[in-house]
Amino acid sequence: MNRGTERDGAGAEHAAAGRIPLAVVVVDREGLVSHWSSGARRLFGAAREEAIGRPAVDLLPVSGALPEEEDVAPYGAYAAYSAYDGHGHDLETSLDGRLFYPAAGRARLTVPQRSEMGVPPPEGWGSDRVDVLWWAYPLVGPGPERLLVLAADVGRLQQDAQHAQEDADTGFERVAPGFALHTDFPGAEELAGKLPEILPSMSVEESARVVGQVLELGYPVLEFSQNDRVPVTPDWGVPRRAERRARRQRAARAAAEGLPLPKEYTDEGEDLEYVAVRERLEFLNEVSGRIGTSLDLAQTIIEVSKAVVPRFTDVAGTYLREQVVAGEGFPDGVPDTTTMWHRVAVEHTDEPGRWDDVVPVGEAMPFPAHTPFFQCMTTGEPVLVPRISEEMGHAIASQFEKRDIRPLITGRSMLVVPLKARNVVLGFMILLRHPERPVFNDMDRVTGAELAARAGLVLDNARMYTYQEAVAETLQDSMLPHIPPRRAGCDIATRYLPGTLLGRVGGDWFDSVKLPGARTALVVGDVMGHGLNSAAMMGQLRTAVQTMAALDLPPSQLLRNLDDLAQRLGDTYLATCLYAVYDPIASELHLANAGHIPPVLVRAENGRSELLDLPTGAPIGVGGVPFEAVRVRVAPGDRIVMCTDGLVEVRGEDIGAGLAALCESAAHPAASMDEACDTIIRALAVTFSKAGRGGRKDDVALLMARLNGIEPKDVAEWRFPIDPVEVARARAVVREQLHDWGLARLADSAELMVSELVTNAVRHSHSRPVELRLVRGDALLCEVDDDDHDLPTLLSAGPGDEAGRGLRVVSTLAREWGASRTGAGKTVWFELSLPRR
Repeated sequence: MNRGTERDGAGAEHAAAGRIPLAVVVVDREGLVSHWSSGARRLFGAAREEAIGRPAVDLLPVSGALPEEEDVAPYGAYAAYSAYDGHGHDLETSLDGRLFYPAAGRARLTVPQRSEMGVPPPEGWGSDRVDVLWWAYPLVGPGPERLLVLAADVGRLQQDAQHAQEDADTGFERVAPGFALHTDFPGAEELAGKLPEILPSMSVEESARVVGQVLELGYPVLEFSQNDRVPVTPDWGVPRRAERRARRQRAARAAAEGLPLPKEYTDEGEDLEYVAVRERLEFLNEVSGRIGTSLDLAQTIIEVSKAVVPRFTDVAGTYLREQVVAGEGFPDGVPDTTTMWHRVAVEHTDEPGRWDDVVPVGEAMPFPAHTPFFQCMTTGEPVLVPRISEEMGHAIASQFEKRDIRPLITGRSMLVVPLKARNVVLGFMILLRHPERPVFNDMDRVTGAELAARAGLVLDNARMYTYQEAVAETLQDSMLPHIPPRRAGCDIATRYLPGTLLGRVGGDWFDSVKLPGARTALVVGDVMGHGLNSAAMMGQLRTAVQTMAALDLPPSQLLRNLDDLAQRLGDTYLATCLYAVYDPIASELHLANAGHIPPVLVRAENGRSELLDLPTGAPIGVGGVPFEAVRVRVAPGDRIVMCTDGLVEVRGEDIGAGLAALCESAAHPAASMDEACDTIIRALAVTFSKAGRGGRKDDVALLMARLNGIEPKDVAEWRFPIDPVEVARARAVVREQLHDWGLARLADSAELMVSELVTNAVRHSHSRPVELRLVRGDALLCEVDDDDHDLPTLLSAGPGDEAGRGLRVVSTLAREWGASRTGAGKTVWFELSLPRR
């Protein structure tokens, strides 16, 4: 039936076999009729000019439901969901806006009722009543339209049931621009022509496809454009009682004539269509339950592939954008011929290995414009190929260099479905069926599209989660320091292990800061929680610790300041922190704890380990809680082990068991610091594995320091009065000490730099003598202390400037140099590399 013939008059339509007028009425938000089709005029008797603008309740059969004994099956696709007007609602309930979901029913329209409406009975009415089937669908969108009402004459539907049964195999096809919609269902052409008027963003061709899909396949259309959504549409449109009666009459005639009884003429076969729809819905529900069990992208890909083989297809190949696989973002816009697609999974029922060499997983390739794959990825719509011909097989095989894929695909039925989410194509699936299996049909295309839509959302969730995890890990890795293995008087080794579950990127960190007096600050902390925010908070706290450590604050005061900072940043996060300062000259540790697990100290003398008994303190961020510090004497060769609770605590297990295992493993002798760290991690993993707890899931920060100390003979100290003549004496004692240590080659550079620093100290000191210290270790460290709190600044001195050259000399000659405030003033220091022996 061509689009233009619908308006040629009722006679032309009635003359066509199987054509039943379908009334199409649109009601606006005021309850007034805004659209009144010619089918509505024929069914209800009112002309379009009379109906437009009138209240819909005055024109439509708002009540008068038939008695229950007149069995009428549900006619909407919602019947499959048990959502067909099962609450006793009539059309008036939908018209007044009380229902927000589709409804359907049957009403009786009598001549008196029509007289009350002010319209005469339509021509051809031989009875005082007409039974009307109606469907009401709320319209969602910004426009004024609120409700779409469809109605049909039950009598004419019953007459047409016989024709519909005979033509059950007919379908529709789309052509443009003057499309033809072939279907034996009533009103299809009219509805297809009117939908673009109701929903302006829908094209005529799209309207034909939607209406044909709904009426022919009996499958709901839930969404067909970027901006418009409509409820599911009518399913079969024929009363089951009338259809059943027609089937039995045909069966009786066949039996009387001695003809074989077709299965479709029996009651057993009458529900085949409904069974097919139900089976597909059950399949989709089953698939939905099998995919998305994890936010791991790789696991999700496997689940999606295995969900469709072998029940729906025999071969499933999944391709994703290169950026999706890499966990990265990708540019907006439609994919093109340069877009790289990674084959991430191939699931099949063929003999093992048949596809592995030809289409290996992990291969990346683009697709040219003439392929069905390119059509799918650019349009975002499924592409159905009933049978892959020799010609198409050759065209597809040309994309695979030196590999003949034709034997694997030729003669098979193919369905390519897009994997998309948020209107973005993430990838696509290639589904193939064996030649002996029924080809994919239009209902399979709808099922495949729905399957791909659900899989696309699951994959997108996994992609976004993986992307966030990658961002968090990158952020965390960038914030974790690269600590040198040797500091003055100690060796350091560290380990960081991310969580073994997705979402376990956390706020664990460690750090080491060089302090004045050849001391070293050791830090381990843990921001409670996981994810990007925790990692960002960790970065803020770590930076704050470094800054305050450079001020040489005592451990308890540093934690107090850190707690104040966390309060200013917000009360969303809490953190634990263990801060220790190692003085290799005094051979002691100065420690303070903020809710962290205690460190382990391994004594070199006897190899025993112990948990240090520290005041626990409250976590950082609680606020208003004092912190206490303790001093612990250590000997050269002792080791301190500091870690986060992820190493020693597993859900369901007493943390005491983990701490005991930590003490035991830390005491094991090891050839190196790195080996000692690895021994601890392996031992804790074995401990929890034996306990049946499945091992560690949280992230872990581990820091171990071997406290070598600095012997007194490697330290030299002097005090000078605030007098310029003392600068010469400072140069002399430095030269003499370096000769005694066998470092005469460093004497000239060291003497010059000491002269500059002592001169500045004498000039800026107030009352306290200037202190000079030399420390021989892995490098030569020189420190000058005074009681002035203003830090020196590196300047660019001009030819006529009298100042500004001293620090320039130090910066040029020293391996490293710096300045920091102390409680009594400041310390300026430099290092020189020791000469090779």
